[in-house]
Amino acid sequence: MMLADMGAEVVRLRRPDDPLDGGQQQPLHRGKSSLDIDLKVAGASDVVLRIAAQADGLIEGFRPGVAERLGVGPVESLAANPRLVYGRVTGWGQDGPLATAAGHDINYIALTGVLDLIGSKEGPPVIPLNLLADFGGGGMLLAFGVVCGLLEAERSGLGQVIDAAMVDGAAHLASFLYKFETAGFWKPERGTNILDGGAPFYDTYETSDGEHVAVGAIEPQFYAALLEGLGLAAESLPKQNDQSTWVSMRERFAAIFRSKTREEWCRAFDGTDACVAPVLALSEVHAHPHNAARSLLMAGADGKLEPGAAPRLSRTPGVAGRARPEVGAHTREVLAAAGFDADELDRLVDAGVIG
Repeated sequence: MMLADMGAEVVRLRRPDDPLDGGQQQPLHRGKSSLDIDLKVAGASDVVLRIAAQADGLIEGFRPGVAERLGVGPVESLAANPRLVYGRVTGWGQDGPLATAAGHDINYIALTGVLDLIGSKEGPPVIPLNLLADFGGGGMLLAFGVVCGLLEAERSGLGQVIDAAMVDGAAHLASFLYKFETAGFWKPERGTNILDGGAPFYDTYETSDGEHVAVGAIEPQFYAALLEGLGLAAESLPKQNDQSTWVSMRERFAAIFRSKTREEWCRAFDGTDACVAPVLALSEVHAHPHNAARSLLMAGADGKLEPGAAPRLSRTPGVAGRARPEVGAHTREVLAAAGFDADELDRLVDAGVIG
């Protein structure tokens, strides 16, 4: 999706009758073309290689070795197109004892130590949806690797293989925390550190209407603004980083935040540097003045809201509102552009290679 938003012509090769496809309901398909092909049918690999011969990049998300068995691995693909950037995205990576094992986001962040960092002191690790490995450590790392490969290919004239592993990406997202831990700046006990809910000035608090606000007043000047907004005199309080008082200070902050509604606190802190923000539900995001001013969310092809293209480029901005394809809608169109004539296409349909 990120590559398509930024102007890449992306053709999605999908298995016929894929139960997980999502079709036009899936925002991640926006701006792509859709081609139906069954790679397990004889002759299908030749079709893919003919497309790859004219492409800048190819991305596959199989377990290691599957693309090779299907005849569309790096050796065959780069032989067809020496400039091809061959992106491979997996959970565990292309090698190692777990390379061919099944897994999901929760498993990858567990093995990298990231999951153990998230949660309260008294409770178990908290699952951060599937954002850290699948999307941040997987999809975005892959997109970055592919763009790096494309940039290098422009200079060398040669392609290469991009091994984007979600364990690598999750570890990279937590790179500074590994350093903090080895330097003694991070306690192993969850929920006791400055960024994991241990600090009263970096946490969420319930308001009188059952909503929440998020507080991130780390720097001294921001902490001073927070105290002022809460009606507390700094000179009568413990030092901000006196960890022995964090529990009692959190209880004091919590009692004050429960005295007003979320909206009242937003008005109280509006225009200050106290780093206080409302915790919005997804349905509320679009209406927030800042999000609306930046058009954070936009109407997709189905008229429903979804995030716009990011990052924002000044001269060649991305376009996120393009249509999502019907499943297999561009099969003949894409293959015709790759040089297949009408008779060849008919034979491929009859053989069950394409939909």
